[in-house]
Amino acid sequence: MTLLGSIIKTVVDTRGKLPKRTNFYVQQSKVLKKLMTKAQYTAFGEHYHFTKLLNSKNSVAEFRETVQIHDYSSMYKQWWFRALRGEPYVCWPNHIKYFALSSGTSEAASKYIPVTKEMLKALKRGSMRQILAMSHYDFPNELFQKGFLAIGGSTMLDFNGTYYEGDLSGITAANIPTWFQHFYKPGKTISRYKDWETKLSEIVKNAKNWDIGIIVGVPAWVQILLERIIEHYKVNTIHDIWPNLRAYVHAGVSIEPYRKSINKLTAFPLVFSDTYLASEGLIAYQERPNAEQGMRMLLDNGIFFEFVPFTEENFDGDGNINMNAKALTIKDVELGKDYALLMSTCSGAWRYLIGDTVKFTNLEHAEIIITGRTKQYLSLCGEHLSVENMSRAIKLTADDLKIELNEFAVAGVPHGSLFAHQWYVGSNKEVSEEAIKQRLDFHLKEINDDYRVERTSALKDVYVKVLPDNAFIDFMATKGKLGSAYKFPRVLKGDLLSGWQEFISTYKHTF
Repeated sequence: MTLLGSIIKTVVDTRGKLPKRTNFYVQQSKVLKKLMTKAQYTAFGEHYHFTKLLNSKNSVAEFRETVQIHDYSSMYKQWWFRALRGEPYVCWPNHIKYFALSSGTSEAASKYIPVTKEMLKALKRGSMRQILAMSHYDFPNELFQKGFLAIGGSTMLDFNGTYYEGDLSGITAANIPTWFQHFYKPGKTISRYKDWETKLSEIVKNAKNWDIGIIVGVPAWVQILLERIIEHYKVNTIHDIWPNLRAYVHAGVSIEPYRKSINKLTAFPLVFSDTYLASEGLIAYQERPNAEQGMRMLLDNGIFFEFVPFTEENFDGDGNINMNAKALTIKDVELGKDYALLMSTCSGAWRYLIGDTVKFTNLEHAEIIITGRTKQYLSLCGEHLSVENMSRAIKLTADDLKIELNEFAVAGVPHGSLFAHQWYVGSNKEVSEEAIKQRLDFHLKEINDDYRVERTSALKDVYVKVLPDNAFIDFMATKGKLGSAYKFPRVLKGDLLSGWQEFISTYKHTF
């Protein structure tokens, strides 16, 4: 049995004998104190008097009162740009060797997120925990001796004189443990390719030589890859090539719009396991088999979390945070409320707003779901439509009409002196836009009371335009954002909306 298989077997054999969970707030307090202790002699730590805070009676409360909230702009302009220039001990000890490039879903320019050796260790620990969590599923032990296919960014990182830059997936793949390289696919050579189409083609060519048990990747690209493999080898399902494929670990966007399409490519349903991985760190993973239960937060793994209620008092209409907003710790959160995440990390992010909103589904297990982005809520007139609402309504609409709807986006548009929603929906078959409109509108009214009320007043209409799935991918390609690190934004505003409208006005397609 392999080392990984032996570890899994040990966990399976001791299932039910694990100790009770410790107090989450105590875990988080210990994490924050370790972070401040490590960073107290950095420029950031000296500016905010970390040594003094550590000696206070309640260092957690003092930290939260003293250190200001940062978004990317303020964190970069005040601190991170110095680390990019090669200065050590800015927000974290020593020199920062890696920076992850991230644009989220709506930013035009790339963000540079520091990745330290401590963060790489935290990512490895968290990833191992997720693998171990699969002991809760009825998988054969042999699964963990099969290949592990990760569809991510290039491991050929760009060196800029003082640091390496690339996708976080590429940085982590370039630093995988030696013992895991035997399992890791597509392997060192293919992983180095930067051209996304070349990488996919090479994976397809080599697919028949691998025995894959687990796939990791963004849903849209996993679906595209599986379709290409099936077409290339002229088989019926992906299990004709990879008979031992059992699990799909997904991240980046909601799996629901893609679940039906991916299941059509398999001989039997895969186990879907959700992950919350951002460029700033591994935040949560699905520990229990029921997807509705959400993902368990990693509260003892190098990240201190705070939760800002996503309200009009704390955020303006464009999703910008009020820097005087009051954040909560893990002990004060409530079920069913939307919170924006603040993170202080072992990469030198401090009270940093990552832009995601989450909702707790279980407090005992510290489980959450991602509900959207602070700047990807749509609320023209008080409808407060979240990405979670949108994804759920799209899934229900597809189920009603017995069709597949994978990609989608929505924009707010004028309707006389009032408002309307313009939906763009991806499908590979010609479907009735009117039918989609009726079912989508119906389900949104059922899901969101604010939306239902506004549809009787200021929100006058809903428009739907159906496009091929490729239209969404082709648009991202025109922006130079093709690959696993990029997701099509669910809410279109400003220049992004104008660019999209211009693109589809000349986009030629047939179903």
